[in-house]
Amino acid sequence: MALKLGDEAPDFQAETTEGPISFHDWIGDSWAVLFSHPKDFTPVCTTELGYMAKIQPEFDKRNVKIIGLSVDPTDKHEKWADDIEETQGARPDYPIIADVDFNVSKAYGMLGADVSGDAADRTAADNQTVRNVFVIGPDKKVKLILIYPMTTGRNFDEVLRVIDSLQLTAKHKVSTPVNWQQGDDVIIAGSVSNDEAKETFGEWKEPKPYIRIVPQPDKEKVPA
Repeated sequence: MALKLGDEAPDFQAETTEGPISFHDWIGDSWAVLFSHPKDFTPVCTTELGYMAKIQPEFDKRNVKIIGLSVDPTDKHEKWADDIEETQGARPDYPIIADVDFNVSKAYGMLGADVSGDAADRTAADNQTVRNVFVIGPDKKVKLILIYPMTTGRNFDEVLRVIDSLQLTAKHKVSTPVNWQQGDDVIIAGSVSNDEAKETFGEWKEPKPYIRIVPQPDKEKVPA
């Protein structure tokens, strides 16, 4: 069955460019972003891995660990990292999973259970569905799933924006409106009664009874 929001992220053991990991143990008490690639030495993915390397400090500020995945072995990952550094100006300083047995791709619903054989015999087109972003919380539950085609580079600034929203709404009984950015007003969650809202938020703007707008809580804790 397809992985859904709120499901527990499948745990796994895998070889990475930073040695073997057990995924849930590796996450620990942090958040995590797992982003996957159909093949090493592919052009769009090269730009993505380089950009993630550049903005990794932004994830670090938010207590988010980054891990990549590609259906190729670690020795190819290391050579690919050389190309990424040369062409993108930044080298990945985060682990990249070698999913040569397809176990992680299958567990996360990116490849069918019937896929088998030698990963070296498969092309990027064969693995074109291995183009996902998963955001996983400290509770090991899936919080976000994004799926991209091979021809469209991912927007990791958007992933950061969503993580800001996820972390805020996990702590406070609010939702974030369209195009919300850190520091913008938020919406009181529909599960909160007006009496509870008065105790928690005081006053609010109410263009409609179901739209209760308040300033973002904890503005002073926005990552710098």
